[in-house]
Amino acid sequence: MIALQHYLVVSAALFALGILGLLTRRNAVTVLMSIELLLNAANLNLVAFSRYAAGNLRGQVFAVFVIVVAASEVAVALAIVLTLYRLRRTPNLDDASILKG
Repeated sequence: MIALQHYLVVSAALFALGILGLLTRRNAVTVLMSIELLLNAANLNLVAFSRYAAGNLRGQVFAVFVIVVAASEVAVALAIVLTLYRLRRTPNLDDASILKG
């Protein structure tokens, strides 16, 4: 049987990869994928703790809420990235200062 610690180790690894990608990359699409890794690591923790708490579904409901918020975040962020690419012909985040209004 898979114990809670296994889920937590996988979640910590996903979170570490997300932080690494967030801090080291300058490509906007890669940064968005790193943010998604961070959110998925948090969701894995929520569902794992919900599974091991007897009769508690709050973690799973909150994980679904996080997925919905992440989907809307991706839609807005991709619109910003496409605007940046259209204006500068690069997805580099260092050139994102042109979007200041």
